[in-house]
Amino acid sequence: MTELRSFDIIRGPVITEKSTRGSEHNQVTFRVALDSTKPDIKRAVEDLFSVKVTGVNTIRMRGKRKRFRGHWGRRSNFKKAIVTLAEGETIDIGTGI
Repeated sequence: MTELRSFDIIRGPVITEKSTRGSEHNQVTFRVALDSTKPDIKRAVEDLFSVKVTGVNTIRMRGKRKRFRGHWGRRSNFKKAIVTLAEGETIDIGTGI
């Protein structure tokens, strides 16, 4: 897998209270491309961050209907990946790639 394809798969980190609690269990949450698969996500994280991944869980999030300036709109659908790292491995989300 090329590094360019890895950047296409991993869109960015998800930084919420729930995702930061996952760091206690060696888990990191990323926003990923809708068409990516678990093996693709695993390979991309291992290539970009030089870590060992033991598991990947994914969830497809449907976009919400929201009102903006009196008109109804819709947020985009997206996919989240919860990546479990091997014991002793870490990813610092605060710094750039």
